[in-house]
Amino acid sequence: MKPQSDAPVADSDLFLAFAPIHKAAFGVAIGVVSALVVFLLTAIVLLRHQEQVIPLELLSVYLKGYSVSWTGALKGAAWGGIGGFVFGWFAAFCRNLALAISLFVIRSRAELAQTRDFLDHV
Repeated sequence: MKPQSDAPVADSDLFLAFAPIHKAAFGVAIGVVSALVVFLLTAIVLLRHQEQVIPLELLSVYLKGYSVSWTGALKGAAWGGIGGFVFGWFAAFCRNLALAISLFVIRSRAELAQTRDFLDHV
């Protein structure tokens, strides 16, 4: 079944398509995922008791207090959560800003196109 191209788009559909992302919620989501990734990677390396395929010690350069240990996994998860939150918040902010600017430009061009022949009617 082919959708009709002439069907009007509901306002709620447009609102959902151009809805801004909640910055704090997106930051928390990215922060939780980042914390889990750092913790689980460290836990997998610790539980396998094998040589490290991934050089996780390098994370100590970026995450203060991190080491390949259980306490280091918790510290790394905390730093990963903080860094992930900041990154997620900033990404949502940039997306919302780009969307707002593009909507402003589109709306301004549409209004200008409507009033372009204004002096022809005077």
